[in-house]
Amino acid sequence: MREFIIENLASEGTVDLLTIVINNIVAITASFFIMFVYKITYSGPAYSRKFNVTLGAITITTTMIMAIISNNIALSLGMVGALSIIRFRTAVKDVRDAAFIFWAIAIGIGCGVSQYALVGVGSVFLFLFLLFTKQSVTSGQQLLIIQGKPEAQNEIEHTVNTHFHEKAHLTIKNSATDSCELVYKIRENTLKKANEKQKIDISQRLMKLEGVSRVNLVEQQDDISR
Repeated sequence: MREFIIENLASEGTVDLLTIVINNIVAITASFFIMFVYKITYSGPAYSRKFNVTLGAITITTTMIMAIISNNIALSLGMVGALSIIRFRTAVKDVRDAAFIFWAIAIGIGCGVSQYALVGVGSVFLFLFLLFTKQSVTSGQQLLIIQGKPEAQNEIEHTVNTHFHEKAHLTIKNSATDSCELVYKIRENTLKKANEKQKIDISQRLMKLEGVSRVNLVEQQDDISR
C-alpha cells in the first residue's frame, strides 16, 4: 500500500499534445459562448467589458490548470496549497456575476479532463435558464423623483397619475415652506409603455409644468437604488 501511494505521488502523467490542443480549442469556443451569453442576458448600468473578457480568461486558465494536475496527485496537492493562499478582493457588483465565474470555472474543469459532452449540454441548459429568467431580472423598478414649489404639488400628482393611469406608486412626499419633493416607484415596463403611449417622456412633461425645478429617474434593483 505504501509503495502504491509513493508510486502515484511520484508519477508524472503526461497529456499528449493533440489532447491539449483540442481541450484548449473547446475551452476558447466555450469561453466566447459564455461572453456572448453574459452580454445578451446582462442588465444594469455597471456592465463591464473587462469582466466579460476575464470570464474567457478564467475558462482557459482553469483548463490549463486541470491539464497540469489531472494526472499527478502531488501536483494536485501542491496546487490546492498554492491556491489557498490567494485572496481575491475584487468586489462583485452583481450577484449574477458570481454565477458566471463558477460557470467559467466549471467549463475549464470539464475541458481540462476532456468532458466535452458534459460541458456542451450543461452550457446549453444554463443558457436557456438565463434566457428564460432574463425578464424577471430586468423588470426592475424606477424611482421618479420630482422637486418643485409647494403650489405645484397638486398639478404634479395629477400629471403623474394621468401619465401612468394610476400605476405609479407614491412612496415619499416631503413638503416644506418653499419646496416639495415627491418620489414615485414605477415598473420599468410601465414607464416605457406609458412614454410610448403618451408620445412624450414623463420627465419632459413634468418639466413643462410651472413650479417644477428638477426631475430625476433612478434605477432601483435588488432593493438598492443605483
